[in-house]
Amino acid sequence: MILAIDMGNTNIVIGGIDSEKTYFVERITTNHVKTSLEYAINIKNVFEIHNIAKSQVEGAIMSSVVPPLNATLSSAVKKILGFPPMLVGSGMKTGLNIRMDNPKTVGSDMIVDAVAALKDYPCPIVVIDMGTATTMSVIDQAGNYIGGVILPGLKVSLDSLSSKTAQLPDISLDIPRKVIGKNTIDCMRSGIMYGNAGTIDGILDRMEDELGACPSVVATGGLSRFVVPLCRHKIVYDEALLLKGLRILYEKNT
Repeated sequence: MILAIDMGNTNIVIGGIDSEKTYFVERITTNHVKTSLEYAINIKNVFEIHNIAKSQVEGAIMSSVVPPLNATLSSAVKKILGFPPMLVGSGMKTGLNIRMDNPKTVGSDMIVDAVAALKDYPCPIVVIDMGTATTMSVIDQAGNYIGGVILPGLKVSLDSLSSKTAQLPDISLDIPRKVIGKNTIDCMRSGIMYGNAGTIDGILDRMEDELGACPSVVATGGLSRFVVPLCRHKIVYDEALLLKGLRILYEKNT
């Protein structure tokens, strides 16, 4: 089993995975003031909750969109396992042909998602990752990564709505029962949830037109499970997509 870590702006996903199955997937809060020891304790607690001994972990790999925390989290992993994680970055073998203006600027999480999607789904493919930002990555019929879309995430939109308007409260992200809300909270929830679903459906329609084909669509990320059921396109929700991609990259580079 390898330890796979994806460090995002809001959460850090920690998972144990091998070629046979995913043993666990947990999330801890990304916190810039935590020390490596505090992160090590978080990781150790995740192991203990799932009855994982460190001797079961043969390697580790990490992708990150928060570079200032890379050294801190790498040190935390080393405290637990005795070795640092491999870091996804430029120079790593991915097997992915990235056709972008500057391939080095593509987020590591988007690359990892694309690598996993290429293995499990037929091309062309659109990968939707819903976190702090919502990203939609496109792989063409030939398996090339050709670009995508970045838009504000669900929570970012909701926080902006609540903080910029005096009379609108903070609300939880639950799937609304219907579009037409009967009170302020239901109206906000409907607007955020169906608004995001409608945005994704609309972008997918335009992507299909540009691709000239109907792509496989796979969604991942902590917030996808709330929005995917509201979309009109057929979208597969794959919670462990990024962990699968990290496993593939680990195997390609060891």
